[in-house]
Amino acid sequence: MYLTQRHLSRRTILRGLGASLGLPLLDAMIPAATALAQSANLHKTRLACIEMVHGAAGSTMDGSSKHYWSPVREGRDFEFTQTLSPLEKHRDYLTIVSNTDLNPAGAYAPSEQGGDHFRSSAAYLTAAHPKMTESTDIYAGTSLDQIYASKAGQDTPLPSIQLCIEDVDATGACAYGYACVYSDTISWASPTQPLPMTLDPRVAFENLFGDGSTAKDRAERRALDRSILDGIVQQMPRLRGDLGGADRLRLDAYLTDLREIERRIQNIERYNQTAKESAALPKAPLGVPESYEEHVKLMFDLQVLAFMTDTTRVSSFKMSRDVSQRVFPGSGVTTPFHSCSHHGESPTRIAEFAKINCYHVSLLGYFLDKLAATPDGDGTLLDHSLVVYGSPMGDSNVHNHKRVPMLLAGHANGTIQGNYHLRTPEGTPTANAYQTILHRLGVNAQSIGDSTGQLSI
Repeated sequence: MYLTQRHLSRRTILRGLGASLGLPLLDAMIPAATALAQSANLHKTRLACIEMVHGAAGSTMDGSSKHYWSPVREGRDFEFTQTLSPLEKHRDYLTIVSNTDLNPAGAYAPSEQGGDHFRSSAAYLTAAHPKMTESTDIYAGTSLDQIYASKAGQDTPLPSIQLCIEDVDATGACAYGYACVYSDTISWASPTQPLPMTLDPRVAFENLFGDGSTAKDRAERRALDRSILDGIVQQMPRLRGDLGGADRLRLDAYLTDLREIERRIQNIERYNQTAKESAALPKAPLGVPESYEEHVKLMFDLQVLAFMTDTTRVSSFKMSRDVSQRVFPGSGVTTPFHSCSHHGESPTRIAEFAKINCYHVSLLGYFLDKLAATPDGDGTLLDHSLVVYGSPMGDSNVHNHKRVPMLLAGHANGTIQGNYHLRTPEGTPTANAYQTILHRLGVNAQSIGDSTGQLSI
C-alpha cells in the first residue's frame, strides 16, 4: 500500500528495562514521495577522528625515500605503499595527504624541550600549542571533532563519543612540566575543556544503548546474564508488522550485530573475573580484553552501531599512547612498540616499525570494511562518513612533527571524491587539512589552530 504521509520517525527509540535503542535508517523512515537519493538529508555526515600515536616509519628520511607511507605518484594514479596496502580495496574512498607539519606539537621554548609525548595528543586535532603547566590552568585549543560536534551533534542523543585503548590513568603532573590530561585525550570542547575518553567497552556500550538507569540496575542485569535486548522483545512484533521485507531484514541484522557485541563483552568480563590475577592487564577494567586487536575491533564496532543509529555523528578514538611498550603479535614484530619507534635511524629497525604501522592500518581497514558493508539511505555509511586517521608525530626517533602521516577515508556525503594523493608543499600546516575538512562538512571555519588556508583535495 502506498502511503502519502505516514512514516516512521528517524528518532524512533525502543525502550525497555535498561535499554534505549535507536534504529538504523529504514525505508519506513523516508517520507513517502521522497526520492531515495534525498535520504542523506535525513542525517549529516558522520566524522570519525582516529589517532595512532608516535609517528610512522614513512616520516623518517630513510622511510620517506623508500615510500613506506606516502606514494611516489600524486593525483589519482598513485600506487599503494607497503604501509597503506591493507586499504587498497577502498581506493575510491581514500584521500592521502602527505608532507604536512604539525608544528604546534613541538617545543616553542628551550624549557619545553623533551615534552613532545605530553603535547602531541593535545595538539593532534586542535593544531594548537598546549600550555606548559602541571596545574589546573591547562590550555590547548578546540579540536576538529568538537568544532563539528557543535554543529552536527546537537540533535542526536550524544553530541559525540570519545574512546581509547590505553590511558595514562593519572591526574596532576606527569613529566617535563605537563599535566597528564594533555596525553590522555585528543578531544577538546574548548581550549580549557578536555573531554575524557572511555577505555572500557562495557561503559561505551552502556553509554550508547543504556536507558539512563542506575549503575546498580545495570550491574544487576549483568549479574543475571541478561541481554540488553530482553527488555524490548515484546515491542518487536508490532514494529516488524509496520515494516516492509527489506526493513525487517535490516532490523534483524542490526539486532543480531548488537547482541553479538554484547555477547563478546560478556565473554570478556567472564574471562577477566577468573583470570584477572594472571592477566596481562591486571589493573584494567573488567570489560577490557587482553587482546589489543579484540579491543580495537570492539571499539570500531561500537562506532559503526552509533553511526548507523544516528546515536551520534561524531567519534574520536585514541588507539594507543606514546610510551606504550605493548607488543603487537599481529604485526609479526616482537619488539615492543615504543622501543621499536626509537629505531636509531637503522634501516632494518625502521623497516620493523613500518610493519607495525601496516598492522595498525589493517585495523583501520576493518573499520572501513564495516562502514562500507552498512547500508545507509541511498548508499553506505562509508559514503556518508569521513574518517580522519593519522599521528601528531612524524619521525618518532627524534620526536619531530614533520611529514606527519595522514589519510582521509569516505565520501562525506559526496563532498570528498577520494582516490587521490595530495603532496603538499614543504611547511604546509596540518591544520590546513582540518580547515578544509570543516568546510567540506559545512562548517565555515575561518581558521583552526595554525591554519593558513585550505588544501586542494
